[in-house]
Amino acid sequence: MAVRLLQHHGHPVFAFAQKAGTIGEVPIHAQWPTETESIDTVTLYLNPTAQAQYTAAILALKPRRIIFNPGTENDELVEQAAAAGIQTLEACTLVMLRTGQY
Repeated sequence: MAVRLLQHHGHPVFAFAQKAGTIGEVPIHAQWPTETESIDTVTLYLNPTAQAQYTAAILALKPRRIIFNPGTENDELVEQAAAAGIQTLEACTLVMLRTGQY
């Protein structure tokens, strides 16, 4: 749902998951992106335990912000992101998009 709504609002999407697939016409990549200059926002749907293996990679993307959707809140990653100058939000991507706050 988030991928489709992001696209509907004109945002480019790079979908990443442990298994490759598709959402509509959007590919879901199982390989971490190598081109990172254009990544503005990381929106997380992984619980903090599952995030641990991706923490360094997420920070290396140097996104402008990380959105922690409900259930993904992670104080340790928030602190590391802040130290790297990355904005963090504990919010729902879907609500943000629907209310013009994205």
